[in-house]
Amino acid sequence: MFQVLKNAFSNPDLRKRLIYTMIIVLIFRVGSAFLAPFVSTGVLNEVVANNSDSFFGILNAFSGGAFGNATVFAMSISPYITASIVIQLLTVAIPPLERLAKEGALGRKKLNKITRYCFIVMAFIQATAYYFMLRNYNAISSGFTSGFAKYFAAAIIILSLVAGAALTVWLADRISDKGFGNGTSIILFAGIIANLPNTVAILAENFKAGGANYFTVPLGVLLLFAIIVLIVVMNNSERRIPIQYAKRVVGRKMYGGQSSYIPIKVAVSGVIPIIFAMSILAVPSTIAAFAKPEPGSFWEVLVRSFSTTGWIYCVCYLLLIIGFSYFYVAIQYNPVEIANNLKQNNGAIAGIRPGRSTAIFIQKILSKITFIGALFLAVIALFPPIYSAITNINLALGGTSVIIVVGVALDTMRQLESELTMRHYKGFLE
Repeated sequence: MFQVLKNAFSNPDLRKRLIYTMIIVLIFRVGSAFLAPFVSTGVLNEVVANNSDSFFGILNAFSGGAFGNATVFAMSISPYITASIVIQLLTVAIPPLERLAKEGALGRKKLNKITRYCFIVMAFIQATAYYFMLRNYNAISSGFTSGFAKYFAAAIIILSLVAGAALTVWLADRISDKGFGNGTSIILFAGIIANLPNTVAILAENFKAGGANYFTVPLGVLLLFAIIVLIVVMNNSERRIPIQYAKRVVGRKMYGGQSSYIPIKVAVSGVIPIIFAMSILAVPSTIAAFAKPEPGSFWEVLVRSFSTTGWIYCVCYLLLIIGFSYFYVAIQYNPVEIANNLKQNNGAIAGIRPGRSTAIFIQKILSKITFIGALFLAVIALFPPIYSAITNINLALGGTSVIIVVGVALDTMRQLESELTMRHYKGFLE
């Protein structure tokens, strides 16, 4: 990896793009330090820490702590991610969007424009919810909580947060256009990495406390490294379905007869099932962050039962991850369409009849692969809550964050290697 980075910086073009990306990331992190107007400093940190399993805790992790500090970049890239997922799901349910997705570059450009409009709507919704949370926890500066000043402050705070989210998306686009890697992924990567010192500090404090922590903290570090290795292996794992194309004669030439395969990644759904499951299970704690249920009431007991360290939360988390994994794979892969495409191109799977039998065979393979991928996601996602329940050490870096960080790092290194290979390839003219 270090050799790849060294070779990349030795190339003027790649060095320029990498430095440009670093400057954009630096701007994003500097912008995350500017407080939103009319907000009291540091009021939300304790609230977010006490509700780390809520939707706001997820936003705080993705924004690198900007959400808890109530900065203008508090929402980071999350509204755009939400809008992208919504549009992706709607392309399956709405025929016009499905046709746009199949129209190539022009269709993708139109879908991207629709996603931007959806992003603005999502940003206003999240910014409004954020303002009400600030008001409920008395995080608005005194003098702006009543009368006309209250509405003026609300409008300015909401517009500032939406503008910060829009600027973050613009920075991500600049990385994609002139920098290196996918801009959205790089911004997410930078935000999550910013939380790494908090995790190290938590582990260091618990290790200094002594007692059983002399065993549990090193064990947690070893398990974390094991999880990283598992993520790397699973990201590179795929099931290859061998395909044989029949020979055909056109004029005096013979075409076909090649052997190929259909690659199906084991972790094809990525972190989307975890995000969906986490968002649903975070509803009780998120409502509690707004409503503040009375101690001992039914709602307080319900919220406590869905704590991230409780067995009810872990069981529901496991089932939802498996369910959403099958749902996402069903959206991404259509066995009937794959079988029809193979039949039209004179392709077949050895020992399987074309048509319906091929579709059934592909569906069985997808079911097995999806189950393995879902169990992999469940292990990664459940490690932090189970570890916290056993050791009472609350890790600031969750399983979703680890998957995103490792995935972005692997994709960026692959892109660097391909760029270096392309620039150092000796053509036939040399």
